[in-house]
Amino acid sequence: MFQSRIHGRGGQGVVTGAEMLSVAGFMEGRHAQAFPSFGSERTGAPVVAFCRIDDKEIRLREPIQDPDCVILQDPTLLRLSDVTSGLRPDGYLIVNTTKTFDDLHLRALVDKLPPGHAVIVPATELALKHVRRAAPNAALLGAFAALTGLVHFDSVLRAIHQAFPGKVGDANGAAAREAYDLVRTQENASHERAALA
Repeated sequence: MFQSRIHGRGGQGVVTGAEMLSVAGFMEGRHAQAFPSFGSERTGAPVVAFCRIDDKEIRLREPIQDPDCVILQDPTLLRLSDVTSGLRPDGYLIVNTTKTFDDLHLRALVDKLPPGHAVIVPATELALKHVRRAAPNAALLGAFAALTGLVHFDSVLRAIHQAFPGKVGDANGAAAREAYDLVRTQENASHERAALA
């Protein structure tokens, strides 16, 4: 079972992001589940959503304490709580920011993960460019597909279009595609550096 935990703020599409990820898994013939955990339900309040994907029926219903992947939609949450708590030693970390892991004081954590398991994606900027809204969820799902390989990008794209039909889906799909390509480029550069070392 692959378990993802998404941290963000109300209005950023955290819950919809988890739902789209579960739909992408379902489209590939897997079992999937997504559900949120709200504090106060208002715009800007911290929100956590969970997604599980497995090849067999999922019976668990509790919040994810030891995620295989943490997606951080809003890095300001790092000042409020340990959003990376429980991240598995072989897990993945995706952070929506233009800052570096050093700037975010995440270098020690990233260095403990396997090489290439942590990426920074300017998802909000991509959303503003394509969607004209600061809703980074679709872009982060593109990054997720590229980084983890758990779901194919085509499945993510279909899930996006199911959630957002028409032009809005096209715009979110374009943001996801650019994030996917960005992460793939980073991965290729990382592999080349490793080969030269």
